[in-house]
Amino acid sequence: MEATTSRILRPMQPVEIIARKRDGQPLSRAEIEGFIDGVTDGSFGDAQASALLMAIVLRGMTDEETAWLTDAMTRSGARVDLSDLPGTPVGKHSTGGVGDKVSIVLAPLAAACGVFVPKMSGRGLGHTGGTLDKLESIPGYRVDLSVDEFKAVLREVGTSIVGATADMVPADRRLYALRDVTATVESVPLIAASIMSKKLAEGSRALVLDVKCGDGAFLRTRPQAEALASTMVVLGRRAGVATEAVVTDMDAPLGRAVGNALEVAECVETLRGAGAPDLLEIVCALAARMVRLAGLETDEAAAAARVSAALDSGRALERFTRLVERQGGDPRVVEDPTRLPSAPDRACVRAPRSGYLAALRAGAIGRAAHALGAGRTRAGEAVDHGVGVLVRARPGDAVQAGEPLVELHHRARRGLDAAVSLCESAVAIADEPIAPRSRILQVSH
Repeated sequence: MEATTSRILRPMQPVEIIARKRDGQPLSRAEIEGFIDGVTDGSFGDAQASALLMAIVLRGMTDEETAWLTDAMTRSGARVDLSDLPGTPVGKHSTGGVGDKVSIVLAPLAAACGVFVPKMSGRGLGHTGGTLDKLESIPGYRVDLSVDEFKAVLREVGTSIVGATADMVPADRRLYALRDVTATVESVPLIAASIMSKKLAEGSRALVLDVKCGDGAFLRTRPQAEALASTMVVLGRRAGVATEAVVTDMDAPLGRAVGNALEVAECVETLRGAGAPDLLEIVCALAARMVRLAGLETDEAAAAARVSAALDSGRALERFTRLVERQGGDPRVVEDPTRLPSAPDRACVRAPRSGYLAALRAGAIGRAAHALGAGRTRAGEAVDHGVGVLVRARPGDAVQAGEPLVELHHRARRGLDAAVSLCESAVAIADEPIAPRSRILQVSH
């Protein structure tokens, strides 16, 4: 890891910078770097930083401003150096959704194809789960590796999934906290700079992005997701990182499980080749792109064939077992999922009438799992790794009145009434079948 080189700049007056953006004028690179320096060292107060964030939300940023903001944030802290790896490290990021366990399947699958996959992930907040929380449901699994430990696991296994170190992108940590409490979250430049600064600091030389949209995603509409995907692809390429983005549908939960240990068990099932079709569709598509970006295949069909072979042969499952063991987890959970935490009690939400399941709204299902204790409302809260929701019917399925649609795993009825109500609100039954659709909506190169 290399420390950031400090910049020598003319002292920036926060009020001048705020006023320029408030009036709709583009900021210079020096002004943006002065802002990020001030956020990092505290010379920009919360009120001033929040004012500039609001001005950016209202006035926007040019592509050049967004690129300068991303670069300044990336260089606000330490960066991981992966130049000594004997291959191209390919990162992956998802904007998050309900039942989004893609990284836990994708990382060992791509590694089994020969790709180095460094993955620094986050925790869940609100109704979307976090990869770290899911992995910590495996007894003993460590997400707090040092950079040297992270690199050692990456070299030996081909992937490592950990939390970011405290000294990486400190500017984003402060800005993220301010955006969360000042209604300045929904801005494509700010979202793109936040995501890309962390991925660029991670050390990858190529990157695949999964930008989700729909009822259970942070971005509700496809145009919003496509705009963010396009912006991040441009930012990655300007930084010298080959970047591709896939926009995916998050109207319904992804896969069958929502909840930490339940999702890990589904990941193991998927690595055995028996996963839900929608989850496998996204995982295999992203893995094939990672294979091409790593330079292991140049043809899409050949990349897809390599991914299928790694899954069918059991090599991907073997990589996951090695990853768990190498990061301190109990590898026996792979053969015996009952070693994962579980909740003792069950309840079902049933079809109110016969017909076809037209919708199973992901947002409500995610909030139901949260009500049961699977998520947190404030950073630092504990989660119950055993509770969650299992989806028993998928949109498009024919259902009979009284048939179980979702199964709730709860602990002594904690949050059960709210969860049942949310799941009932998530269900829509139609008289006619709905047309099947792909989860993959758009690809940005």
